[in-house]
Amino acid sequence: MHVQTDRFGPIDVPEGKLIRMQKPILGFEDLETFFLVEQDDFRPFMWLQSVDCPDLAFIVVNPTLVCPDYRIEVHAKEVGDLVITRLEQVETYVIVTVPDNPRDLSVNLQGPIVINTANNFAKQLVLVNSNYSTRHRLLDATETARTAPAYETAGV
Repeated sequence: MHVQTDRFGPIDVPEGKLIRMQKPILGFEDLETFFLVEQDDFRPFMWLQSVDCPDLAFIVVNPTLVCPDYRIEVHAKEVGDLVITRLEQVETYVIVTVPDNPRDLSVNLQGPIVINTANNFAKQLVLVNSNYSTRHRLLDATETARTAPAYETAGV
């Protein structure tokens, strides 16, 4: 499929790479089809580009890169429309918020986007019973990692 984007110009996207939202991203209910854009100089971040809106692309990242112990508990009913048969089929991303002050760069850990890579069905979940924030500051995470001990000891 030939997709015209404002940020990347024209892109040919194989049909098998199109991500179909089974439930829309909050606030973007009219947008159903996306694809991931990877750029070597932008890693580990990627773009979740809308097919339906050429000027809309979310910055996304794997949440475990920001929060290594990130885990979500989801009832099977919540992801039933993704038709997941094996856990290995699932990729999870979180949306990055880029404010005016770069020190306030954050990710939404409470609203992950889950993609079944076998059929490219996706949806944004809203984690109800979690301690994750919608504005988990990246600077806080990197400062914690930098000041944390390089090793852990058990029972010492």
